[in-house]
Amino acid sequence: MSTAGYNTWINRRQFGVPSLDWPSTYRYPDTTYRKRMTVERGDLTFELVHARGETDDSTYVRVPELKTLCTGDLFIWNTPNAGNPQKVQRYPEEWARALRAMQELGAELLLPGHGVPIVGRDRVHQALDDTARLLESLCEQTRELMNAGHRLDAVLHGVQVPQELLEQPYLRPAYDEPEFVVRNLWRLWGGWYDQNPEHLKPAPEAAVATEFANAAGGASVLAQRALKLLEEGEPRLASHLAETAALAAPAEVEVARVRAHVSTGSGRRPRRRPWPVGCSAGRRRSRPRWRREPIWRPS
Repeated sequence: MSTAGYNTWINRRQFGVPSLDWPSTYRYPDTTYRKRMTVERGDLTFELVHARGETDDSTYVRVPELKTLCTGDLFIWNTPNAGNPQKVQRYPEEWARALRAMQELGAELLLPGHGVPIVGRDRVHQALDDTARLLESLCEQTRELMNAGHRLDAVLHGVQVPQELLEQPYLRPAYDEPEFVVRNLWRLWGGWYDQNPEHLKPAPEAAVATEFANAAGGASVLAQRALKLLEEGEPRLASHLAETAALAAPAEVEVARVRAHVSTGSGRRPRRRPWPVGCSAGRRRSRPRWRREPIWRPS
């Protein structure tokens, strides 16, 4: 695989497994289909349906005799993973259509790609409906703002996520975030350019950071301001300043400590102790921990 090295690097960081090596050889499928395929085994029928969602070759499966639906990663007890910043293109609009199609199947048992089953026709219907509505809302708002000529920055901060949906236990953003889905839609529909001229042919980041640090009175000044912003509840602004300081003065230990601290978003000043050599200044995302919630049964 031509990007095995890149996938090794990002997955080691994402899952916190330094020994992880992305495979470069695979067993490829010997049976394929384009839209639908039916497989019969004993008394059971497995209806496979192609969909585009987290990947362009997703599949969900219906077992009509058991009134069961296997969604794969089209439903994962989380905000749909439709905007992962480090992965290839995802398809939020087609994802919502697949959820709507599954909703019409009348399943009484949903077996998700991750997390516990959902039991009961009404519960299954609601879970699929809520997930589809979340994606549809993000798509509609993003498209409207893009068509109005707004920059990506305005789109990101202009899309209003329906909070009542995010409060559902199966849609909480613990692995992916709606903001990332909006970015992915921009990439899908508008390309990589965010309409900010400074990003079209930018100078090297370190050179820009050095200019800002010099204007501010030094990288340490930016770092200290980053800590202040973090304490004031402004983690986004704090991150900008901490990263700028670190790019301007990569050899300064105190600046590196501030950058690592701000990236965790803890809101407390770091203890004055040296960081281990080679410590990543970025936030380490651990593997999602699916809560052992009871099976969601009809009340």
